[in-house]
Amino acid sequence: MLGPLAEGKRFLNLFAYTGTATVYAAKGGAVSTTSVDMSNTYLEWARRNMALNGLSDRRHEFVRADCLEWLDQAAKRGRYGLIFLDPPSFSTSKRMEASFDVQRDHVALIRKTVALLEPAGILIFSNNRRGFKMDRQSLSGLAIDDISGETLTKDFERNPGIHNCWKIRRRPPHPKGNPP
Repeated sequence: MLGPLAEGKRFLNLFAYTGTATVYAAKGGAVSTTSVDMSNTYLEWARRNMALNGLSDRRHEFVRADCLEWLDQAAKRGRYGLIFLDPPSFSTSKRMEASFDVQRDHVALIRKTVALLEPAGILIFSNNRRGFKMDRQSLSGLAIDDISGETLTKDFERNPGIHNCWKIRRRPPHPKGNPP
């Protein structure tokens, strides 16, 4: 799914882990990729995965940073046509100022990430938290489509309740200035 969506776009992978999403986007024709993760180990793994796929040129950037802090500084880096956001369910890393809980913190995280999208850009937001509930009311102004079923892999077939995935876009302004 990411490959075709990435064609001709700048791609951002937040909480990149081993860079699998970055590989798919680059193979799909992304003009550039940026992978952000706090772990040097995982970023090195992501670099190796890119190299194994013949994708080790300068168009692909790897950034070691706390994604939450990076987002606060990211506006000056430009906009992205496609962003993949797959945060952990919960994190209390020593390198973070506070804990992160995807259920508690997803609205603020999604809002900060959507701010980095080009006008017609797409955010793919995924998580594996059992019982996760998207707070659509707090995310008004965004078009949110549940694509969990379309993105379910063999790993999750036996327990689909822990795989959650949405395609998120900004809603275009209503022609009369009032939302429908």
